[in-house]
Amino acid sequence: MIRSGVLLAALVGIGGAMAAWKFDADSQVSAAQPEQAVVVSAATAMAREYRTVTNVIGTVLALRSVTLRNELPGTVHQVNLQPGAVVEAGTVLVALDVSVEQADLKAQEAQLGLAEATLRRLERLRGFDAISEIDLDKARAERDVAEAQVARTQALVARKIIRVPFRARVGLADLHVGQYLNEGTEITTLQSVDDALHVDFAVPQSVAAALKPGDRVGVFSDSSNSATAGPIQARVVAVDARVDPATRNSMVRARIQLGHDTAAMRPLPAPGSSVRVSLGIGEPAPAVAIPATALRRGPSGDHVYVIATDGDKKLRAQQRPVKVGAMLGDEVLVTGRLAAGELVATSGSFKLRDAALVAVVNAGTTRTSSARANTTTGG
Repeated sequence: MIRSGVLLAALVGIGGAMAAWKFDADSQVSAAQPEQAVVVSAATAMAREYRTVTNVIGTVLALRSVTLRNELPGTVHQVNLQPGAVVEAGTVLVALDVSVEQADLKAQEAQLGLAEATLRRLERLRGFDAISEIDLDKARAERDVAEAQVARTQALVARKIIRVPFRARVGLADLHVGQYLNEGTEITTLQSVDDALHVDFAVPQSVAAALKPGDRVGVFSDSSNSATAGPIQARVVAVDARVDPATRNSMVRARIQLGHDTAAMRPLPAPGSSVRVSLGIGEPAPAVAIPATALRRGPSGDHVYVIATDGDKKLRAQQRPVKVGAMLGDEVLVTGRLAAGELVATSGSFKLRDAALVAVVNAGTTRTSSARANTTTGG
């Protein structure tokens, strides 16, 4: 028993001695081997200004738009419809057969002539007291009735001749001479050709409350190359006086003023087409722009690694929490404890940890801080 205890004590002593030797050897190796630096690229955080921007879908409208329908039934006598053509105000597009009305008009004009001649003779006779005042009044009434009948028939003829109410572009039509039209048949559509277009869009009531006439909005359409030409500029002209109780949205109308440069640079959206409307909300606020590669995400939230010197003049990484704003191409806007002018790790930042030794290569800066940026909150 005593022999076993002595053997166990000897084994423990030998194990402790070996552990102490191993620890001393590791300490010597660590002291001899210097700390390894993590190689990263870096960029300077730049000051920016941004506005919160909301994106909504809008509809393009011509300043004047009508659907032409015939007021009276009849047979088509003349058609002058060229889809897509621009026609001037007063141009005859469709004329219905008015032969019956014209025959009635001739008879009524003859009756009017007789009534006027009779009235003139009776007025001369009245000057000699040859007729009573009642006879003269009756002749005047007959003349007025004849005039009214002529005017009524002329109005019927005019209502069967459909003219362009304003300078406009003609829509599609399928109409032929000899075709019978019932009252109210749709003939075609007309979109006015003006120096402006309207864009109607709905926004939440909180956004509508901040809008006022004259505010600028950007309009993006499939027909415009927004990547090179940017948005089409428009100005708010009116905000609806009511809020839709079902959606809590208000309708807003903006106006695109067509100038020579705008028309020459890009095609414009056609009336009825869908566009994206981008409008800024609130006043510009300060932010910091960094390359998107500098942003790291982890269990503790979004953060970046700031590169700064320690007490030994060595570059080390410092983890800083940030709040992400908007993505602007290859940059991102952030707010938080990061200040403009600080150096942040970009490429290779995924290898960093807090207080890690850093070696910076290809240090650069983000783009100039003079430009304003916009954040996107909806759309």
